[in-house]
Amino acid sequence: MKRPPVMTRFFPSGVSRLRKASELGINLSAWGRDYVYATRRQASGLVRRSNPKAYRQSDTAKPSVLLLPGIYETWAFMRPVAKLLRAQGYDVHAVVDLGHNGGTIEDMAALVDAYVRREALDRCILVAHSKGGLIGKLLLTRHNAGGTIQGLVTLNTPFQGSPLARLLPLPAIRLFLPNSPELADLGANHQVNQNIVSIYGRFDPHIPGGSHLEGAHNVQLGTRGHFLPLSDARVHSAILDGIRLLTR
Repeated sequence: MKRPPVMTRFFPSGVSRLRKASELGINLSAWGRDYVYATRRQASGLVRRSNPKAYRQSDTAKPSVLLLPGIYETWAFMRPVAKLLRAQGYDVHAVVDLGHNGGTIEDMAALVDAYVRREALDRCILVAHSKGGLIGKLLLTRHNAGGTIQGLVTLNTPFQGSPLARLLPLPAIRLFLPNSPELADLGANHQVNQNIVSIYGRFDPHIPGGSHLEGAHNVQLGTRGHFLPLSDARVHSAILDGIRLLTR
């Protein structure tokens, strides 16, 4: 019997290499578009001073929603999500006191807790991006004795940290080191995970390991990027589904 031609014998591995190269190219393209989007959103927040009260609603039977942005992001970075929730009849709150969210998760959680008390919210859902999800989990863990916070829906949160944090030796970034004390403390509490919906995509340049959280409601989508998914219709649908799941 004749041996198969060389090209036939090695074709499967060639296909595998082509697929990997194609995936790499798609991811690199998404990475570039991700940073373009982030830059535009930051610039828009500086030029266009939106009033967070524009997303408030008083006549609604639905729970209030608190937005928790990521590190170095103001609440306005999550404006696409705010518009979505406002259009769906939710009373949307932005904790302006967080500023650019550069403080510790303990300090940021204390500011959000003070806001909840000041506004006398009786029930609410947290919707967070990136670092905001860590703040949200801390709130569920330490600042929710009365059960006011019904749950947390988060997008692209580094629950397990990110090895890329080692590349930026800044105090605010040390939180994201996989072995940081803050993440270890949060990870030790598994009970609140059942009240968390963690949404993440196929590729996140900031969180190579993904955002899967043991015991949570994990939703993986086909999105790519860390910031760009905030404006993705698939993410918007998943956020609404997550809120309904946690409040049913």
